[in-house]
Amino acid sequence: MTAIPIPDPTDDAEAFFWNALRDGELRIQQCAACHTYRHPPRPTCAQCGSDEFSWTRAAGTGEVWSYTIVHPPTLAGFADRVPYGAVVVRLDEGVFLVSNVVDCPVDELAVGTRVELAPTRVAAGPETGDDVVLPLFRRARPG
Repeated sequence: MTAIPIPDPTDDAEAFFWNALRDGELRIQQCAACHTYRHPPRPTCAQCGSDEFSWTRAAGTGEVWSYTIVHPPTLAGFADRVPYGAVVVRLDEGVFLVSNVVDCPVDELAVGTRVELAPTRVAAGPETGDDVVLPLFRRARPG
C-alpha cells in the first residue's frame, strides 16, 4: 500500500497544533483581544486584526457539518479505503476541521451527527521517521 499523505507543518503555529495532537490534545488558537477561536492557525485574528492569541484546549466535540463520499479514483494512499467519507466537523468552539469519522459506514454519515475526537496514530513512513497523530472523529457516545 502507498502511504497516506502526512502533514508537514510549515511554521511554528502549525507545528504546535500537530505536536499537541501527538500529546492527545486538540488545541486551537483563541484571540487574546476578542476571544474568537480560529482554525487553521494564522498570525492575525480575522475578526479584530489582533496578533495576540493563546492556544486553548478544545473540547474535541462537535457535529458533522457537511460530508462527501469519496469513490475511485483517489490518491493512491487511500485506494484501499474507498468508498470513504470525508467530513467537515464544526467543533463546539465554532471552528471547522476536515477529517473522517472512523466508526461510521458511509451509508450512515449524516449532517448533524454528534462526534468526538478520536486521535489516531499513523505511521509516517521511513522517510520522515516519527509517527503522526491525526484528528479523526468517532460518533459521540451517549451521555
